[in-house]
Amino acid sequence: MATATYPPPPPFYKLYKDYSQDPDSAPSPPPPIQGPYVLYGASYTTDDVLPGLEEQGVRQLYPKGPNIDFKKQLKSLNRELQLHLLELADVLVERPSQYARRVEDISLIFKNLHHLLNSLRPYQARATLIHILEQQIERRKQAVEDISRRREEAQRLLKEALGTLDGQ
Repeated sequence: MATATYPPPPPFYKLYKDYSQDPDSAPSPPPPIQGPYVLYGASYTTDDVLPGLEEQGVRQLYPKGPNIDFKKQLKSLNRELQLHLLELADVLVERPSQYARRVEDISLIFKNLHHLLNSLRPYQARATLIHILEQQIERRKQAVEDISRRREEAQRLLKEALGTLDGQ
């Protein structure tokens, strides 16, 4: 059985030979990627934009525009999904060979629901960040109160100790 030795280190290890004496001698990291790039044959972009349904080849079931009432549209799509699921059950009982169209409709509704929910992600992230910051503020206020209380207790103990020493 033949085995191979470890491969030699990459040649750029020589750039770090003086790192232990001078950490600033190492090369700086490459700049972050901006815009589109290809990774393992698939195209990606650094732009954090949710593509529209029609860009993905899916029919949009809710109105377009920036002023979407998410709650109303989600409820509407949910009701429509329930109706289509009941119709699918009916079709499966009465005409099992005609179920494909109903499954496609249900798939379309799920894609629209999923897209609407993904549209809410930035709002969810903002609300989560606000909640985390409020918790940090509350913890810091409690820590300040705890420190103040302990300082007052220490001052009281010092006064008692001084009073005891002065009384003797």
